[in-house]
Amino acid sequence: MFFPFKSLLFFVFSLLLLWSCTQDSSTVETSAEKSQMIITAKADTFLLSKPSAKTLEQFNQAREEYVADKDNADNIIWYGRRTAYLGQYYDAIEIYSDGIQKFPDDPRLYRHRGHRYISVRDFDKAIADLEKAAALIEGTENKIEPDGLPNAQNIPVSSLHGNIWYHLGLAYYLKQDFQRSFDCFMNCRNSGSNDDNIVSSTHWLFMNMLRMEKDSLKDQVLEPIKVEANIIENFSYHQLCQLYKGLLPVDSLQATVAGSPSGDALKYGLATWLYFNDSKDEARELFEEILDGKSWSSFGYIATEEDFPRYFD
Repeated sequence: MFFPFKSLLFFVFSLLLLWSCTQDSSTVETSAEKSQMIITAKADTFLLSKPSAKTLEQFNQAREEYVADKDNADNIIWYGRRTAYLGQYYDAIEIYSDGIQKFPDDPRLYRHRGHRYISVRDFDKAIADLEKAAALIEGTENKIEPDGLPNAQNIPVSSLHGNIWYHLGLAYYLKQDFQRSFDCFMNCRNSGSNDDNIVSSTHWLFMNMLRMEKDSLKDQVLEPIKVEANIIENFSYHQLCQLYKGLLPVDSLQATVAGSPSGDALKYGLATWLYFNDSKDEARELFEEILDGKSWSSFGYIATEEDFPRYFD
């Protein structure tokens, strides 16, 4: 009886092995398509949204191009980016890590992996990667970074240098290292003169200024902010910066966010401004609204996770 059982096991194993060997790498279901949730470095669990057909199509194309040439840095980066757009941040981190083994001096890989370490709330690793990226770009020419999720005008508004400093500044901000964060966002603002870059970096400069209690920096921080600006993408940051400078009344922003299911950036900036302007109850309501939402990978959500226990618990 023992021999036939072993033979049966061998037969089943052989069939499974044969099946696995016949699967095309571009059609095998990946963990990115199977997993429906993600657990962050802080042990929080979040459900993933179902990706659109276009997002899946772009992912499959990026995967096919990667499989065709795994030693191409651009293929690695886009495969990682498209994987991350599915919400599969750990898979994306692994892809970037493999890329770093092949291209240890490519700052783009550290920039993107650092971003996704922020997404999974592993801020120390994010800082290490983004500091490495900042060191690698020193003395190099800045370049426009292609968009994976294009804006309405299909015009990229960010650069490699700007994105490295932006995400490094954010990582330090989330670690409450506000002076380092401030310095990084100033480097970000100085990296590009387009209005989208100016308002996004200025918003975070102001957030840091409030927490450092350095009102003397207000004029310097808000100097480039104007009502008339050529904004392509960062409309919420532009509105917030006008609020900070006194160019836009707070009630107009409160009306904008009232009942809105999205716009964590706008809600976070407004909630912070309210908190530091003696409207803590209103601030709390907005922070809670962010945490009750589903945009758990947005920077406004992640920052609220860090702020809320310090301000209200």
